[in-house]
This record gives sequence, structure tokens and C-alpha cells, in this order.
Amino acid sequence: MSEPISIDIWSDIACPWCYIGKRNLETGLQATAGDEDAPQVSVTFHSFELAPDTPVDFEGDEADFLAGHKGMPRDQVEQMLSHVTGVAAGSGLEYRFDLLQHTNTVKAHELLHFAKAKGRQHEMEERLMSAYFTEGRHVGRIDDLVALAEEVGLDGEEARSALEGSEYLAAVRADQAQAQAYGINAVPFFVIDGKYGVSGAQPAEAFENVIRDVWAERKAAAEPAG
Repeated sequence: MSEPISIDIWSDIACPWCYIGKRNLETGLQATAGDEDAPQVSVTFHSFELAPDTPVDFEGDEADFLAGHKGMPRDQVEQMLSHVTGVAAGSGLEYRFDLLQHTNTVKAHELLHFAKAKGRQHEMEERLMSAYFTEGRHVGRIDDLVALAEEVGLDGEEARSALEGSEYLAAVRADQAQAQAYGINAVPFFVIDGKYGVSGAQPAEAFENVIRDVWAERKAAAEPAG
């Protein structure tokens, strides 16, 4: 039996394309699950901060942030947000930029590493992205993050202690250093089997195809010669 395919994903909680890419990957993997020899995969999320200088409590809405951060006219930003909302809907996600509370995401990334240590990283990643993009929840303050951690079954006091003590900040920085070493400067970015890079929120079919191809390659390599 071949080892599972590793899928390492660099993403940011505050990246709308990252949530779309995550959902499309999941849909692609579901499509392969019915194969006679279904590919086995192991997915790990890694930290990437798109705007590390963002204050925890940003004054203004998402259009204000993007207009200031990217120097784009507000009407152009609103068109862009409308476009990404439509793309998200095609992936089964209901984005609510009218509710979204823009914030610094470093503590959310620390929480993801805490959740990883407890075997709940996937649940925590989904909960944070859903809270941020579809529910208008704040994901930058410790109290709010602890509440979300408890919602996925993590111990709230343990999570609070880890966040207040920046216990996993070094792990966040290590992920960011690895991204820099790989030359990753935009997310989402998927590293498949440690050697294939896939950039951006690709369609589900693209993920489905690459996973099947890599699995077939793995199986062929595992077969005895002769």
C-alpha cells in the first residue's frame, strides 16, 4: 500500500480565495473517494499572513480595507468583492462582506497550531473561515477565538493559555519561513506530495485530476520491478 499523498496548504483565514480553494479541494477529494483504488491523502494547513500590519480592530468595512491596502478605487473594490462572492457561491459558500470584521489573523493562526496539536486542525480551520466570511464573527481577539475553539470541542482554558502566552507563535513563523523558502508570495498555495505546487483556488476538477495522477504515480513507483 502506498503512503498517503501529502497536501500542504499555505493560506490565511482572511483570504477569500483560500476558503474557496479549500472547499474546491474537498470537493475534488470527494470525487476520488468512490474510485476502486481511492487515493489516500493527508492534508495539513500552514500559516500565511496577507496583511500582518492589520490592526486587531480595523475601523471600516472590507471595501475600506482593500481600498486603503491596495490603493484601489472603492467602486472597483466593490466590483471585486461582488465577483468573489459569486465565485464562492459556485463552491457552496455564502460570503457576507457586509458583515465581515477585518482583523489581524496572527492569533487565529496560533489557534490553528494549537488545534493541530490536539488533532482538530481541520475542524478549526473550517470553523474560523466560516465564522469570518459567512457569519461576521471576529477572529482576531482572544475571547472570540476561545469561543470558536470551544465550538469545535477544544478546551477553552487551554486555548486561552496558549494564545495569551503566544505558545504557538514560533510555529506560525516557521510556516511563514517555509513559505518564503518555497517562494510562495500569494495564497492559497498547495504543495502536493512535497514536489508539485498548485497556486490559487483551482476548480474542483483540477484537484481531482492532479490527485488521481499523483496516486497513480505513487502506485506505479510502489510496484516491484520486473
